[in-house]
Amino acid sequence: MTARTHDAFAFASLITVAAFFPPESLNLATLLVSIVGADIGALIPDMDGAGNRLWDLLPAGDKMGKILRRIFYKHRTLTHSIIGVVAIYKLLEWVLVRLLNPGFLDEKIVLAAIMIGYLSHLLADSLTEEGVPFLFPLRINFGIPPIKKWRIKTGRWFENFVIYPAVWIYLIWFINTKSDVLTKIIRLVNS
Repeated sequence: MTARTHDAFAFASLITVAAFFPPESLNLATLLVSIVGADIGALIPDMDGAGNRLWDLLPAGDKMGKILRRIFYKHRTLTHSIIGVVAIYKLLEWVLVRLLNPGFLDEKIVLAAIMIGYLSHLLADSLTEEGVPFLFPLRINFGIPPIKKWRIKTGRWFENFVIYPAVWIYLIWFINTKSDVLTKIIRLVNS
């Protein structure tokens, strides 16, 4: 999937999870950082590629991306596996507690948002021809649907003109359907 499709999937996933598991409290800073965090989380699995947008956000990111690309065996390996999910979760859990001020931001909500973005990326990639190596280092890729020929080719017309708009249509429908719950979440910010 392309970065813009991953961004849309991450935002739709964040809204969906928030509607089904609304936070007990929420401030504006946590809300905004969580939205950005979900987007960043959606970029993390592709950090094994030097051309990832995440590297563009960091100082000297292009050079760092080229170095780290050599560390990873190839694209869609460790960062697209269960081991990668657990490792990133543990790393972020450790870093965010030390980086974020708990009086200003709820690090648990931010961590959840980043991981929602991360997992949405893996779900979206499972719809592509390549699938996802959840059991890396085993060379078995999983995809939806199981028949590879029925999956999406990344960056082609079906992704651009069907999948990407479908995510936004879903999001509009979902927000309309769950507007009562989502309104309560927004009211938490104002209280």
